[in-house]
Amino acid sequence: MTIFLSIAILLAVVTTAYLSRPLWRDGRGSKTAGIVTVLALLVGSAAFYAWSSRWEWSQAETASTANAMVGKLARRLERQPDDVEGWLTLGRSHNAIGQHPLAIRAFQRADRLQGGRNAEAVLGIAEALMLQNDNVMDDRSGRLFERALELAPESGRALFFAAIAAQNRREVPLAIERFERLLTLDPPPEVRSIIETQVATLRGGAEPAVAAAPASVPSITVEVSIEPSMASRLTPGATLFVFVRTPGRPGPPLAAKRLPAVLPATVLITPQDSMLPGVVFSSGDEVEVSAKISADGSATPKSGEPVGRLTYTVGRDVTRPLVIDGLTP
Repeated sequence: MTIFLSIAILLAVVTTAYLSRPLWRDGRGSKTAGIVTVLALLVGSAAFYAWSSRWEWSQAETASTANAMVGKLARRLERQPDDVEGWLTLGRSHNAIGQHPLAIRAFQRADRLQGGRNAEAVLGIAEALMLQNDNVMDDRSGRLFERALELAPESGRALFFAAIAAQNRREVPLAIERFERLLTLDPPPEVRSIIETQVATLRGGAEPAVAAAPASVPSITVEVSIEPSMASRLTPGATLFVFVRTPGRPGPPLAAKRLPAVLPATVLITPQDSMLPGVVFSSGDEVEVSAKISADGSATPKSGEPVGRLTYTVGRDVTRPLVIDGLTP
């Protein structure tokens, strides 16, 4: 049970972040109402995953700890390498203990054993990519969710994440159609409420791009450039990521921006760019702002990637130069 609950909680955080951002960006209602909404989303998202997942609860109770279970299963698969369900379970287990690259390999093995037609494996790969990518659904994971939906049109998880992928691409009618199809699968009441709220939000209009922040909204503005000696590392099609973090605090950033790597670039970050609802920066906060160039569009840090950072005081500093002048260790 421990493994399943770990996965459910992790994916609850991911799905809550995506579903609730429009509600927080809307700006209507009290802070109390916002907190209640987020709590409802978190509980409901966990319930959604429990409802839609094919995880075998009994498998999670066959070992006293997650690591013991993973090791035992891995050894068994050495003797039974054609066990598709075993590889799927191993992938889920690796995800639950944070070993996302190993999870991806296990899911890929299961998918190969079934000729690239295993929807559960494809979903597992996509979810692992999101979890190791600071809970960001990038183009690669979005394409995988689309592929999973093609393989399993009635899969609740595939519909859910494919709807979010469509929403990220601003394909609002498609996102609404997928969320409404999800409602036909008879989800539990708490899950139904989440989906109906999201559909109503989407029907209210697509979110406008942020061009400027009102004076009352805490914001961070940086002018990102790259050291001339490193300009050769700015390859065509590269992606610029700008992250805001609390100095010295691990975990997902407070906010993030993903842009084409066309430099120099003026980047505005506001609480609308928060990674998790309710976890934002405020005026007076001292934060670390970092920028990195990714050749493959992944937010996950990789050794040798160009990076730069500075300390920024929200509400006091104005536009500050952020120079990419180093490499990720």
